[in-house]
Amino acid sequence: MADIIQKDGTWAFDGDALRITPGRDKGVSPLRCELGELLVPLEALAGISFERGRKSGRLGLRLRDGADPLLQATAGRLAGPHDPYRLAVEPDRYGVAEYVADEVRNALLLDGVPAGPVDEYLLPGPSLPVSASAGDGTAAFDGERVRLEWNWKTEESKASAGPRTIGLADLTGVEWQPAAGLENGHLRFLVRGAPVGAPPKYDPNAVELWGFRKDPLMALVAAAVQARLPHPSAARADARRIPAQPAGEPAGEPAGEDHDTLLRRLRELGGLHRDGVLTDEEFALAKQAVLKRL
Repeated sequence: MADIIQKDGTWAFDGDALRITPGRDKGVSPLRCELGELLVPLEALAGISFERGRKSGRLGLRLRDGADPLLQATAGRLAGPHDPYRLAVEPDRYGVAEYVADEVRNALLLDGVPAGPVDEYLLPGPSLPVSASAGDGTAAFDGERVRLEWNWKTEESKASAGPRTIGLADLTGVEWQPAAGLENGHLRFLVRGAPVGAPPKYDPNAVELWGFRKDPLMALVAAAVQARLPHPSAARADARRIPAQPAGEPAGEPAGEDHDTLLRRLRELGGLHRDGVLTDEEFALAKQAVLKRL
């Protein structure tokens, strides 16, 4: 057993999994406190690092792409204090941190764990039901339905429609974007057949975020939904299977695929490309195949 206990939290590695427990210090992020204890299996890890600093050091985990729905939903946008896979280390514990890092590296090497992407989630995501209030509304998810409710700060045209309930089967994706500078963030649910592109302030399927302390809690709702949507590897495989239009053949609409369906497919591909699921080459080929069908 290799473990390290800090104000920021506790990491304990038993050779098969790394148990991450958030600290009880008042400075610990609400997201990490709400997320609670994580058990990260060895096969979900791609690597571990430790960086020394004058005032403090930092342990950091790198998970394999597609292993964690939280990382998938936030697409690398979680700031350091909110990232459950970062641990602040006090200088007098640098030796212990290096020992923990070495033990994890040795286990990865001995077990021959590959660093590449996985085709299923290896962590379950946040516990259900999950709910968060921030910005102009409250988002809740019970495993089958998303419930959006608005507050007194919601723009009138959006609030006038009242609370919104969206079934999981109607969702094609979820986006969480933190506020940055003068740009507000959002938690947006992508609904099958619904138009995309309205600013979050007016979008009835989105909660607008303004950069306050509780904003990251919305990422927990996003992650819980993400964990129950098809894994990104399935979308990547679908993109690779899209056949190219044979040369010289008219580019009319194929049976069963109308114009709106193809436009929605283009938006989905764009999201996969932005999230790093598709490479530039894969995105270009898939996009070209869809465009030929329009």
